Amino acid sequence: MSLDDVIYVICLLGCIGVGHYIKKISDETQRKFISTGLGLLVVFIASGYHALHCITSTVVGALAVIYVHPSQGHLITFCIMFGYLVFFRLVHWFGLPNYPGHTNMVQMILTLKVSGVAFEKTAAWKKLRQRDKEIAERKTAEGTTSSEQLVEITDYDVELQNIGFVEIFHYCFNYIGVLTGPYYRYRTYLDYFDMPFKDYAPHIAATIEKLKYAGLYCSLYLVANYIWPLEYALSDEFYKERSFIYRLMYVWPTFFVFRMRIYTGLTLSECVCTMAGFGAYPDDADVANGEGPRKQYAHLKRDAEKHSYNFTTIVNTRVRSVETCWTFREGMKHWNICIQYWLAVNVYKLFPSKKYRTIVTLLCSAFWHGFRPGHYFCIMGAPFYVSLEDMWNKLVRKDTVGLQRQIIDVIFWIAKFFAFSYLGIAFLLASFTNIWTFYSSVYHIGYVGWFVMMALGVYLTKIKKAAEKRRQQKDMNEANVANAEKEILIKAE
Repeated sequence: MSLDDVIYVICLLGCIGVGHYIKKISDETQRKFISTGLGLLVVFIASGYHALHCITSTVVGALAVIYVHPSQGHLITFCIMFGYLVFFRLVHWFGLPNYPGHTNMVQMILTLKVSGVAFEKTAAWKKLRQRDKEIAERKTAEGTTSSEQLVEITDYDVELQNIGFVEIFHYCFNYIGVLTGPYYRYRTYLDYFDMPFKDYAPHIAATIEKLKYAGLYCSLYLVANYIWPLEYALSDEFYKERSFIYRLMYVWPTFFVFRMRIYTGLTLSECVCTMAGFGAYPDDADVANGEGPRKQYAHLKRDAEKHSYNFTTIVNTRVRSVETCWTFREGMKHWNICIQYWLAVNVYKLFPSKKYRTIVTLLCSAFWHGFRPGHYFCIMGAPFYVSLEDMWNKLVRKDTVGLQRQIIDVIFWIAKFFAFSYLGIAFLLASFTNIWTFYSSVYHIGYVGWFVMMALGVYLTKIKKAAEKRRQQKDMNEANVANAEKEILIKAE
């Protein structure tokens, strides 16, 4: 592990350790300021003076949230935060020193948080405007107002319209999630201070359970990285002395190392949340990752001690599901869920063109991750493989059962992880030169094989549709003949 990684893990472990004690602070204002102070300390430890980037972007973005009209505030804030992300990653062009790797992660999370508040404020403003419109229409039609409203308005919607700079700053630099995430809504942050759920959730048991897995992932990462380091894939020996099969199969351990590293960091980040009781909600609230409760839950605080709780809101990756699901599509749904929620709500659903919303969402995701070609090779290659997988799923997997289905499932699972690994190594190699060198050394077998399978799938799909059409035509002809015979018999009678 590098020095940056050691500092990163120490910061996370420190945040986990203090969570139990910060949770006990009864004065909410005091706890809020201590949490923010600790968050700033963590950012400065991980980033040094580069933390000024994080503070500057947050200040500018927060001012946009507050002072730009909600009708345009989300777009302006989005442009400011993602624009600063561009400047931040290209600081060397301006003669400024490069930043540590973990500062990039802090900046990435801040970009989502600040712009996320702006999107939430705009969504709430639209609901309030729609309510006012409905009331005005009822006044015109009936001469009186009606208590019934088509648009449900909450206190949170009203509160967002008056959000201040200090509140946004506290939300962004709260020590919980400041280093690696997970992303959570401003509402989740407020609930941590306003709701009693944290006092009744099994925070210690949940944290210990997660720490066990974090230890396992970290051990696997250290061992696998020692045996199969990514750097070896950049060496002359790798290309001159290793066989084609070895080079091709090397994508498996390198992506395994990457997964274990990500799992370790994300699980420790979740431990920061669970130890503080952050993101705990009753099971009855119907909680979703990133989003939080999808049902009304304020009334549940009256008998908070009687409920069972979960930390689903802050779970960013369902590790077991990623590893055991059969298909690439399913694996994507379980990976980086909180970030996917942000992209789905703020980019995919709001983009005006349905035809291009998927490609724009993927481009936004790749842009958020960075500017290196590997990010685009990996992320933009995913929809092509998913469409290929969907096609073959309909052809050979969908209608099978029993042993045949089990065998096909295993084949799909192997293909899923090969696709993850083959695309993932581009993400890791980063530069176009490194990516092209590696893919050329294995004769671009992944892309070539997928194109062949796509062409074959299209051909077989056409044959299947033609056979289905002939079968339907045959059934229709037989039905017509039967009807004709029936009519003849009736006439004969």
